[in-house]
Amino acid sequence: MSETKKLRITQTRSYIGRPEDQRQTLKALGLRRIRHTVVHNDTPQIRGMVRKVIHLIRVEEV
Repeated sequence: MSETKKLRITQTRSYIGRPEDQRQTLKALGLRRIRHTVVHNDTPQIRGMVRKVIHLIRVEEV
């Protein structure tokens, strides 16, 4: 059995004053507020979203 890698994503900065596409990316990741944490599978789609808002979040491999 191969384990799927997971990413723990935590919002560290506010989306206020950010472009609408970055706001929508945070929403798509499931982040609602500062210090909110979600866990996603490590897929190319999630990595792309992370890259777009990396300045607003912290990412850890689980």
